[in-house]
Amino acid sequence: MKTVFFAEDEPLARDVLRDAICAHEGLRLVGEAADGAAALASINRLRPEVVFMDIQMPEMTGLEVLRRLDYLPQIVFTTAYDQYAVTAFELNAVDYLLKPFTRARFDAAVARLLDAPQRSPGELADTLLQAGQREVRRVERILVRDRGRIFPLAVGDIEYMKSDSKYTVIVARGQNFLVRLGIAELEAQLDPARFIRIHRSVLVNLDFVESMTPDDQSQLQIEMRDGTRLGANREASRALRDMSI
Repeated sequence: MKTVFFAEDEPLARDVLRDAICAHEGLRLVGEAADGAAALASINRLRPEVVFMDIQMPEMTGLEVLRRLDYLPQIVFTTAYDQYAVTAFELNAVDYLLKPFTRARFDAAVARLLDAPQRSPGELADTLLQAGQREVRRVERILVRDRGRIFPLAVGDIEYMKSDSKYTVIVARGQNFLVRLGIAELEAQLDPARFIRIHRSVLVNLDFVESMTPDDQSQLQIEMRDGTRLGANREASRALRDMSI
């Protein structure tokens, strides 16, 4: 029987994982956390053999938690976003559960866990070093939710994004989609020649910009094709001017 810890910030998802873990005769739950900082401290203290790790959490992401552990348990990532799958397997995750997942899919992940060999400390160090040095990959689609459905949204359809510290509203196809990704994380995975951060919390796709007009402070007011007006800060205004011919 393997000792298990899970990190998940959504209450419903926590309930689902807790029930699935406790119902499996090969697993013994030893703890859980609702944010990255608590997960890091608890995992290092409890040293479970297996961790089910959400990727997008408050305080720090699951990937950041993994890189700061002082040992490496067997990891199964749980997330609603498929763009992290490559990173997860570069970090030698045993499996990657895309939410919402079925009990049969969970049981398949546990079967892989029980069959997977443990890695040596040397293998862990090499894995984390390689992951830290990997080239950033540009995503082509983002999984979004709409009225109970989850579907892929092509990056080229995104018009602009507005964010607070934890959530981002993606505007595309005349609709708004709320995702649990910070705008900085999204920006890092998008083509910088197309997507420009015009403000700390606003990212625009230049393909959907109708025009840009300077205001009284020489900062650009950006009009999108849908008629939305967005203000660029001084630094972004300067960068956009430099891009013009």
